[in-house]
Amino acid sequence: MKVCSHHGLVIAVLTRNEHCPPHVHVGTPSWEARLTFSFWHQGVRLWDVVPSQDAPTVSVLEGVRLTIKQAPNLRRAREIWWSSRQTLCLDRQLWDEAAQEVVSPRDGRPGAVPIISARFDATRYRTILHLAGYNQPLEIAL
Repeated sequence: MKVCSHHGLVIAVLTRNEHCPPHVHVGTPSWEARLTFSFWHQGVRLWDVVPSQDAPTVSVLEGVRLTIKQAPNLRRAREIWWSSRQTLCLDRQLWDEAAQEVVSPRDGRPGAVPIISARFDATRYRTILHLAGYNQPLEIAL
């Protein structure tokens, strides 16, 4: 589904057979890029471009990244991802409360707590994390 466009390039969340992490696709017949986004912070980053030899300029990719990062576009990407996938891709991850970030169990962060479940509340535009050992969920306003 189309999220937005950047200089004629359609930026979309594919809704069939997609996989984690949350990401959008953009491209032309000669190249395709994927950019990831999160449900717990506002960052957007380039994941990959294939084939790499046909990649667009850095300025084109940065323009796409900044377009996705705009609040209404990032919100739409999150809403489409959640509605089609019903996952935030935070399974088996940890929440580091001190750093206020999701971390991998491989990081071995002392004090990081397992995320039992995660969901997106599109109406309130929040991420809800249920953490091991916590009675109340953690709500992250986006």
